[in-house]
Amino acid sequence: MTASEPPAEAETYAAPQADHADPARTLVQRIADLRAWLFLLALLIGFELWARADFGGTFVFSSYNVQSIAIFAVAPLLLAIGQTFVIISGGIDLSMGFIMGLAAVVVAHVANAAGAALPLPAAVLVGAVAAVAVACIPGFVNGLLVSRLRVPPFIGTLGMFGVARGVAFLLAGGTTVPVRNSFLATLGNGRFHGIPWIVIVTAVFVLIMHYLLSQTRFGQHNYAIGANVQAARRSGIDIKWHLLRLYVLSAMCAGVAGVLYTARFSAGAAQAGEPLLLDCVAAVVIGGASLFGGSGTILGTVAGALVIAVIQYGLVFVNVEPFWQFISVGVVIIISVLIDQAQRRFSGGRVDE
Repeated sequence: MTASEPPAEAETYAAPQADHADPARTLVQRIADLRAWLFLLALLIGFELWARADFGGTFVFSSYNVQSIAIFAVAPLLLAIGQTFVIISGGIDLSMGFIMGLAAVVVAHVANAAGAALPLPAAVLVGAVAAVAVACIPGFVNGLLVSRLRVPPFIGTLGMFGVARGVAFLLAGGTTVPVRNSFLATLGNGRFHGIPWIVIVTAVFVLIMHYLLSQTRFGQHNYAIGANVQAARRSGIDIKWHLLRLYVLSAMCAGVAGVLYTARFSAGAAQAGEPLLLDCVAAVVIGGASLFGGSGTILGTVAGALVIAVIQYGLVFVNVEPFWQFISVGVVIIISVLIDQAQRRFSGGRVDE
């Protein structure tokens, strides 16, 4: 053997060439990734057939139904947007419902007070800014608890759930706070070329959050932390600073939801977001985010929120007792989690034993 010839053993350890992706596996993974949209399509087809069979009418092709479903989806979607960021990072925020209620009460009080000295649109703007700012306070505390004091997110945000709840009811005096502002009422119930204003505002907010998660360093760091926090730390990501901003962002989303709630009903209520906590988590899970962290998208969450809204509105539309809503949403959540578990086993990802 000459010096220019490689050792014979080198052939034994030559790296094998990568296999081409299995088309069947790729197809299954794509179907799993699109499960929320497939759920939504199946629901729309099912309710359309049901409506035609029982009433001889349409469910999907009614503009009134479409607008109603969109309005139903606004509040849980706004909460779910913030929850998406948190769940992707591997955490959870249980305080969002009453942070939303706190913001709803604050915007009602401030808009009423500012309306005596400012034009109605300016009073609404001041109230909205104040409400979102106040909502960020419990989010900041959540971030400190989770990032600095290492309190588990479940426990820390559950504690803030109670604090925000108590403060909201104290500010509201145990009742709803009516708002005397026609501009705010127009924002909540008016339409622009047939599209509700609150749906337009929500759509713009969703696009901004989609860009933040998918196209910015903050979003990429969020995925990295959720996938492997130790690797993210070794790569130079400031975990504590990121988590602090993350929970403030989550609270801000709840604050925006509280403002639009008050606009829709012309009243702020401390319990505004209480029934929406399950819905927002369900929307994120149905939308394809993993409770293990590291995966999820804003567009998937939009589909998950629409699935829940279609279930809630559709069952009422076909005269089914509303209690079936809870069963239906729960079944869809379980199916989504099982699909996520199967997808992770299929792709070799991390699952609980």
